[in-house]
Amino acid sequence: EARRRLQAIENFSDLGSGIHIAMQDLDIRGAGNMLGAEQSGFIADLGYETYQKILAEAVTELKNDEFSELYADEVKAGDEVLSGEGFVDECTVESDLELLFPNEYIPSSSERMLLYRELDKLELDKDVEDFKARLIDRFGAIPPEGEELIRIVPLRRIAKRLGIEKIFLKSGRMTLFFVSNPDSPYYQSEAFGKMIGYMSRYPRQCNLREQNGKRSMIIKDIKDVQSAVRELQEITSIQAG
Repeated sequence: EARRRLQAIENFSDLGSGIHIAMQDLDIRGAGNMLGAEQSGFIADLGYETYQKILAEAVTELKNDEFSELYADEVKAGDEVLSGEGFVDECTVESDLELLFPNEYIPSSSERMLLYRELDKLELDKDVEDFKARLIDRFGAIPPEGEELIRIVPLRRIAKRLGIEKIFLKSGRMTLFFVSNPDSPYYQSEAFGKMIGYMSRYPRQCNLREQNGKRSMIIKDIKDVQSAVRELQEITSIQAG
């Protein structure tokens, strides 16, 4: 086995040959099973949740980029209409708004970090309401900047359903960045149709933009997370043409 490993390193030394070495390693060790003893070392180092996140991101990237044509063919072969879900595994938010739990509200920095991590994992409205109830029970009424932070959860959830990879909330505007690959079947999806429908409904408030190969929509007069959530909710309610 050691000789075969050394031969693999010798034979596949060019840039980009990592996949060949990985396949050779898989052949030497045997495929095993993803959570069994043969393959669990990587998961043990990262943690199961992080591994699942990385795996989901990799699958989404392959579906949107390298295998976009194959996925489009699968969709055409069926009668379903692409909703937009599944194209984006994670939506990140960047903002110049004050979104935090103030030191005066939660004095312990380690406690704040734990709460931030817990909040980052929430998705369902019920879980958010339970989180808020526990905060109020322990620390009292939630300050406005804390309420705004918590609203990021529904904002990201709705954005993922609409195929939005990233959101900027800056200078009173909301910028929505769509799936990076311009050839992705996302652009024939119901979700993207809703985005176009929203732009047609409010042509003075928003506009599409393509810059450095990235497509985005800018929506004006978005001064807080609450109004951002409200606009995305309106987009989801639009009947795509």
